[in-house]
Amino acid sequence: MAYILIDGYNLIGIAHDNLEKVRNDLIEKLKKYSDIKKHHVTLVFDGWKSGQKDQTEIKTRALTVIYSRLGEIADLVIKRLVKSSTFPWIVVSSDREISEYAENHDHAAVSSAEFEEKLYLALRNPVDDSVNTGLIEGSDSFKDNDDEIDSVPTRSRGNPRQLSKRQKNKFQALRKL
Repeated sequence: MAYILIDGYNLIGIAHDNLEKVRNDLIEKLKKYSDIKKHHVTLVFDGWKSGQKDQTEIKTRALTVIYSRLGEIADLVIKRLVKSSTFPWIVVSSDREISEYAENHDHAAVSSAEFEEKLYLALRNPVDDSVNTGLIEGSDSFKDNDDEIDSVPTRSRGNPRQLSKRQKNKFQALRKL
């Protein structure tokens, strides 16, 4: 089981005719996803423009939806959860600031596009949980199924043939999703 923390509007975007419908559709998809994968999912939405005076939480089985309070953006709620957490989050956001904050606090960070791919794959194939994501268990090497990786990014320290700690955390998180 993994603990997944999602920046809601970062995942769905805000350029929709009916934002409430898209938000509710995402919540329903994440409920199904958490039932299939047995992950605990926390979804955080901005409430800073039209939210309540206090932060609002709605909990269902393995899904928690949080709306930040009026005047507060979801990024602050996510940072607060990451900083005070006692278990490892997989933080889903394409916001570089949030991703770096999560990684600096020893949590895995996954982009919204990467998570969305895993989400729809799980919803299409709910029984097939053995999808190979390219990470070979017990190995530090990453092999992409579609393309060969010709070179590893250069670094000034460490073994150039091994992934960095951040890259390992990300690939392990993707494997769990």
